[in-house]
Amino acid sequence: MTGRIITSTLTLTLAGLLGAAGLTMAQEPRRTVWGAPDLQGVWDFRTLTPLERPRDLGDKAFLTAEEAAEREQAAVDRNLEVWEREARQTEAGDNVGGYNNFWMDNGTRVIERTSLIMDPPNGRLPETTEAAQERRRNSPGSFTVEFPESYTDLSTYDRCILGFNAGPPITPAAYNQNVQIFQTPDHLVVLTEMVHTARIIPLQGQSHLDDSVGQWSGDSRGRWEGDTLVVDTANFREDTGLYGGDENLHLVERFTLREDGHLLYNFTVDDPTIWESPWSGEYVWKGTDERVYEYACHEGNYAMGNILRGARLLEQEEFARRGANAAD
Repeated sequence: MTGRIITSTLTLTLAGLLGAAGLTMAQEPRRTVWGAPDLQGVWDFRTLTPLERPRDLGDKAFLTAEEAAEREQAAVDRNLEVWEREARQTEAGDNVGGYNNFWMDNGTRVIERTSLIMDPPNGRLPETTEAAQERRRNSPGSFTVEFPESYTDLSTYDRCILGFNAGPPITPAAYNQNVQIFQTPDHLVVLTEMVHTARIIPLQGQSHLDDSVGQWSGDSRGRWEGDTLVVDTANFREDTGLYGGDENLHLVERFTLREDGHLLYNFTVDDPTIWESPWSGEYVWKGTDERVYEYACHEGNYAMGNILRGARLLEQEEFARRGANAAD
């Protein structure tokens, strides 16, 4: 992942030189032998731009070229600073925190917008319903359930079922931010590096599965509208929890191959039981020669078993404490 950081810096510099020299030119998007836009390959969706616009930016929807360049350079400088910093040993009993910067792979690129969300115009998620707020308070997870009784008290992320940036919709976060697309005349596969989730999407006008058949990543169906691939996804499981959504979640994604060879990714999310209105976002995926690596998720997810063992030990300690207090 460190190599990706360095590569991003060099790529950014080279792109600027080529642009300044006037060496880039528009060209017809590549096509498959059967005539469809060729979306195949590995796509890098890293960006420092957040999903939601920071509140302190108010109505500011776009960055200037100078502001974007400053943010990208600041990310490069921070990566170099952290990389060159002397190692620090964690003291016994101290908070070990999360992964250090070696494991993070946020890239050094920002988009011109101040958020991925374009609609609502304030660049933020719509207000949630009361039912959604109650659902969130009672949602399972290692950060919300103090003494999980079983794996069902843990989230889909704790259980390595879903990846936090694999979606759908696919939005940047932390690391493993590559997508590989495979394509035939009848199907298209979207394989995310995170938790190696693969969506196999029929392209021949098939109907969605019966409403009773819920799937972790939903049931996707694709169609071409001109040179844009439109993917309609429904039939999410009630406990999927993507962005807080439930079984009523409906997603429409649009993939458009641009003249510069990169991929424009647009998405609209609608779940009337969770949000008071639909919301949409858009950003560009960069073509890359990087490989897609396996994401093993806890190397067998031993952490989940340890979470449950730890909960049992804490329960024993609490039981012993109460017994001692009762004896007093």
